[in-house]
Amino acid sequence: MRVLVVEDEPRLAEGLRRGLVAEGFAVDVVHDGVDGLWMAREENYDVILLDIMLPGMNGYKVCQALREDKIWTPILMLTA
Repeated sequence: MRVLVVEDEPRLAEGLRRGLVAEGFAVDVVHDGVDGLWMAREENYDVILLDIMLPGMNGYKVCQALREDKIWTPILMLTA
């Protein structure tokens, strides 16, 4: 199962990555909304973990852009 983590806080992103990898997931991590949107458009993920407060483009805008592009990958929104 492939997971995209879009999280700007490095420690949290790394913790999520480690935990998911330990459970057998393939994980890509990016640290801003623009990169997250690009990765989600270019690769096929089973789920996206998406922070709301991101540099470049917030999580709501990323989610909206993906849905407008007819990308229906499940998204779990992360908040503080």
